[in-house]
Parts: sequence; C-alpha cells; structure tokens
Amino acid sequence: MTNHTVGPGKLVGERPNILLIMTDQQRWDAMSCVSDWLATPHIDRIARSGMRFTDAYTNSPVCIPARVSLATGRYPHNHGMWSNREHTMSAETPTWMSSIRDAGYTTSLFGKLHLHPHAGDLRDREHLVKAYGLDHVDEIAGPRASKGARSYMTDRWEAAGVHEAYRQDQLDRLQSKPWVVRPSPLPLEHYADVYVGQQAKTYLQQYDAASPWFCWVSFGGPHEPWDAPEPYASMFDPDSMPPPIQPEKATQARPRGRLDRRLRQRPPLEPYEIAQMRANYAGNMALIDDQIGEILGVVEERGEADNTVVALISDHGEMNGDFGLLYKQNFLNASVRVPFLINVPDRTAGSTTNVPVELMDMGATLVELAGAEPVEGSYARSVAPLLDDPARAHRESALAEWKGEVMLATSEWKMALNARGEIYLLFDLVNDPHETRNLAALPEVADVERDLRRIALERLVQTAR
Repeated sequence: MTNHTVGPGKLVGERPNILLIMTDQQRWDAMSCVSDWLATPHIDRIARSGMRFTDAYTNSPVCIPARVSLATGRYPHNHGMWSNREHTMSAETPTWMSSIRDAGYTTSLFGKLHLHPHAGDLRDREHLVKAYGLDHVDEIAGPRASKGARSYMTDRWEAAGVHEAYRQDQLDRLQSKPWVVRPSPLPLEHYADVYVGQQAKTYLQQYDAASPWFCWVSFGGPHEPWDAPEPYASMFDPDSMPPPIQPEKATQARPRGRLDRRLRQRPPLEPYEIAQMRANYAGNMALIDDQIGEILGVVEERGEADNTVVALISDHGEMNGDFGLLYKQNFLNASVRVPFLINVPDRTAGSTTNVPVELMDMGATLVELAGAEPVEGSYARSVAPLLDDPARAHRESALAEWKGEVMLATSEWKMALNARGEIYLLFDLVNDPHETRNLAALPEVADVERDLRRIALERLVQTAR
C-alpha cells in the first residue's frame, strides 16, 4: 500500500481500517461518560481515547430523513424526505460509502440501514445496498418492522421457533400501551442487537483480504419497544433513574409549531412507567455496549487497533418521558442531539469539543480519513481537522429539519421555525441547558431572534441546490 495523507499534515504508511458503530434512537446523554444512570464502559473507552463532540445534532429527528442525509451529505430540503414515509434511495445516488469503496476499501454492513422500505424480504433489495457502496450485506429491519420483514436474522428466528412469539409480542404491545416494558420473548442469543454484533464480530475474525476494511455495525436498538432481554432487562433499578425534564409554564403569546401539537397529545404516562422505560433503555444500551466491546476485542486480537478508526453515532434520540413525550420527531435535546465519537489512533485522545456538528459530518470525516474523494453535492463537513485542534472553526451552527420546520443551534442558542417561518422555540443553551424555558417572542430576545433567523435563512439559501 502506498503512503498518503490523512487529515492536515498527517502521513501514515497504511490506510486505516474503519469501524463505524451506529445505534438507533440513542439519546446524546445515553453514555456513562456523560450520565450516571447507565453503564457503557466500551463506548466510554472510545470517547476516552478519541474525541467526543458534545453538541452534535441529527439532520432530522426521525429515521429515514436522518439516514438519507447521513448517506448523501444532503439536507431534507435537498433530498425531499421530510418524514418516515416509504422511500427507496436511487442506486445512482452518490454516497460516502461508495467513495470509500472506490478508494480501495472492502466495505460491509451489519444491521439496520433503512434507505429502502422495511417490508418484504430485505434480501430482494440487496443489489441496492451494494450500489450504495457496501460489498458485504447482512441487513435487518428495525425492531417493529422485523415482525414482518424478512432477513437472514428472521430466518434464524424461524429455525429456532421464536419468530411467531416475537411477532405476537410486538402486536400485543401496540394494541395496549406501546410503552409497556417487558423483556423480549427472544432468547438473548437471538435478540437483534446480539445478532448484529455477533455477525460483525465473526466477519472481522475471518477477514483476510489484502485491502483495508470498512465495517458499518448498525444496531437496531435502543429504539423502542422497551424489550431488553434478560439479564439486561433487570440490570438497572427504575428507582435509580433520573426524573424526566419538565418545562416551565410559559406566559407569553408566541407562534405555535409541531411540538405544541405533540405536547397537547401527550400519552398518559405514569411516573413509574417512565422510570421503567428508562431502566429498560439503559439495559438495552448495556447490551449494545457489551457487543461493541466484543467487536473491539476482535480488532485488538487482529493486531489492528493502532490502525483502525473507530466512530460512533446515532440517527436521532428518544424522549423517554422528558416533557411527557415518547419517541422523537421534535427539536428538543433528547430527540435531536446525538452521540458523535471518533477515535483515530495517535490523534487527540480524550478530548471534547462543543463546536456544533451535524450527523452527516461523519460521512465526510470518514471519507477524508480514508483518503477518498469527496461526495458530489454533499454539504457535510469533515471534522478531521478538529482532531488536531479542537478549537478550530468547523460550523457556527447546526441545522435540522422535520416536516417543513427548521431548527438552528449554535453553541449558545437553539431556535426553531415553524412551517410558516415563525420562531416558536428559542432556548438559551448556556443558562438553560435542559431547555425548560421557551423564550420565543419575548421582547428582550428580539435581537437574538432576528440574528438567528437570518443565519437560518442564509444557510437554507446557501444549501438550496
């Protein structure tokens, strides 16, 4: 392999292997390097030896738009996906995965991709996934869709005689309280996140090609339902979970947006139900973390830890009872902020930065670290320069979109525009990091609103093509 430059001024003898770990619906604070209500020692190890971006935002607080933005480096107002409606990304779409493959990597995917519908037999669309840039494919649907969608994983469930029990359990949850907490009927060895982790582990153990590898391990959890299997289901005490965040009662008249509609339709959650959800969620994260630990162990056994980039992201967060809400689909922290970790050997270890970054920036970063060509039409920006200088300029703001609404976040403020272009959310992130007081339309912040609206509109114009 020839020498080449990786990042500003960094010359390496071999192209690094790349391990991308992705979770689904993981809150930004669902890591024990951030919070004390759960335990993720292996994720913490990635953060401790790499860089943690504290102010990372998804490009859309819902699965499909976020994942299309991640794959393409384009915003919802570019690719047209504003919600979780069925969508099949064209095989001709430029992606960072294809760019990395074109640079000489052998690429693989284990787990959830969600760039085409989670229906029927996913293997019938494997040619699409390969066209997106992934050579070896073992794709699964999300937790709820797996009751009907077929994959190599569900074939195993059928052979083990557990598929029908899983399907019935999912239906029962939806027909009663969707937020009911109970262990999965699947044995631990058949649980989806275990399947994903073990398939990736086996692949890396057996990998013997001469080319560097890129392996995308995409867990379906901790996405609801809250069904962590034992022993993880009872690993955390609900009574030890933090109470949900509650907003202050606002008195000012202000414009309304989609979040207001969600708040009016809040489910009747009881305090003990929220505590149980959080404990089960923490259990699912512990399970995923254990799988990550096994995969990292394989990289070490292969003697490749010093030449492997390890990154971790999630597509969006989970409210888990904050503000009385479930799931995502809003611009509050628990929904729109995501974990964003990257560990490059011999580059800034154990550092953090509050520079705003976007989910799509991970793709551009991995492209640069692989020495690959930038993706055509992408608005993603590599964070590789920040690995050497965390204070270096990157983005002044992060942009997210959801059903015609726009969120803009800086290191100090967060603002959301409704579909009519009116500011209906405004939070002072420095003095109110939990976003309990909505300042929108207060006279004393009129100048702030004007400046943030201008920045948001300029960004939309600059990324309009």
